[in-house]
Amino acid sequence: MKYFFFHLMSWPYLPADFAEKHDSAWIWIPNDLYDPVKGHDLYREYINTLAYADELGFDGICVNEHHQNAYGLMPSPNLIAAALTQRTQRCKIAVIGNALPMYNPPLRVAEEFAMLDVMSGGRLIAGMVIGGGPEYFSYQIDPTTAREKFREALDLILKAWTTPGPFEWHSKHYYFRYVNPWPTPLQKPHPPIWIPGVGSAETIDFVAQRKYSYMGVPYFHIDVFRRVFAQFREACSKAGYEAHPEQMGWGVPIYVAETDKQAREEFEPAFWYFVRNLMKGIGTTPPGYTSAKSAAAILKNQQFFLYQQQTWADIEDGVFAIVGSPETVRQKLAHYQKELGVGVVLTGCQTGTLPHHLARKSMELLAREVLPKVR
Repeated sequence: MKYFFFHLMSWPYLPADFAEKHDSAWIWIPNDLYDPVKGHDLYREYINTLAYADELGFDGICVNEHHQNAYGLMPSPNLIAAALTQRTQRCKIAVIGNALPMYNPPLRVAEEFAMLDVMSGGRLIAGMVIGGGPEYFSYQIDPTTAREKFREALDLILKAWTTPGPFEWHSKHYYFRYVNPWPTPLQKPHPPIWIPGVGSAETIDFVAQRKYSYMGVPYFHIDVFRRVFAQFREACSKAGYEAHPEQMGWGVPIYVAETDKQAREEFEPAFWYFVRNLMKGIGTTPPGYTSAKSAAAILKNQQFFLYQQQTWADIEDGVFAIVGSPETVRQKLAHYQKELGVGVVLTGCQTGTLPHHLARKSMELLAREVLPKVR
């Protein structure tokens, strides 16, 4: 089992009446709600928290990419990852990931990921994503070309990493007379590829066929993860091999405190801020963003999505988060990671408005009193 510490770098300072006055924390949320002075402090503390995960012995740390929103303040996760290459010594640095259709040219991803791999001493995990639906509104990108561009860009990046240059590349969406990146990755033939998903059958089949790792995006009911990982194992079998546990990652928030009661009291207010404010509008999706087959799968999962949950009982019943004392968290974590058959858990103790000191206290308890017993 591998345990990666995930950080969204959310904005915790939205006004108390935000949900009543605004219909989304994405795309058109007024940016006068952002304060760069507070933002300076947040980036410092958030980077300190991620670096602390390395000290505590987490196997890796994760950052990701979103644009024009209060949900996650990392329009460029590569910048955060670059800082972390200098603040960490041992853990993997997983960028999950770069939204390939948003990059023109996508060769920048090949170059920047290669830089990160070299700067970190070969610790990069290269996450590749199509990008969330809201991003296609933010960047005014044709959503009907998303999957084609994603696959072409990924193939271009992989060839840039593995084929001596310069060479010529010509595909439907991209043409380059000279593909010749400097630097090239330290890991050979290239850094590990992780691709997150929300249940799209096309994504599951694609990842299985390429023998990459499928990362289940957090915020879904445990039944969705049961179904998705079963589908992934079946897709791997059809591709002619048995899925390895490390090819499957389960995303789930975890919060640990001295007792079950204390854990809930500390975590729940910050969690509901995240759900009711920062997730508002996250499902905004342009027409043509997914195929009919994928849209049907995603729609099927919507009723099991975190934003639809109303009570703490809903959260616990659906395992949308694991919250409690070290013993409670250990039991639940051991049970569900075995049931799902995953080899990677992606978790974050910091959510919404949770203070930095409580996030780090939870990390310490998780790392020292839980993980050694469930690895």
